[in-house]
Amino acid sequence: MEVEKTLAEARRRAGLTQSQLARRAGTSQATVSAYESGRKVPSIETFARLLAATGSQLAVVEAPARRPSREELQRNGRVLAEVLELAQALPGRRRGELRYPRLAA
Repeated sequence: MEVEKTLAEARRRAGLTQSQLARRAGTSQATVSAYESGRKVPSIETFARLLAATGSQLAVVEAPARRPSREELQRNGRVLAEVLELAQALPGRRRGELRYPRLAA
């Protein structure tokens, strides 16, 4: 879930400004702004309080975990192996010029 988008959308649906929401939730407009811009992340309790001040509710819905297919696992394994191979080929210390191996197509 994207906290900043969810909070901003709930506030707009309620027809509130950031200042009005802040007053209702017992915080400052600057804090609401920081949450909506993603500069700060509220705790779950604070997020629930902010949503409640808009007339919304925080709900937790459990979704079953998706198992990746055999093909996805194999592809991801190949990519990881290539990344590790590339990382090993890079010098541990900086030399005059950076050399790197070609990636297999």
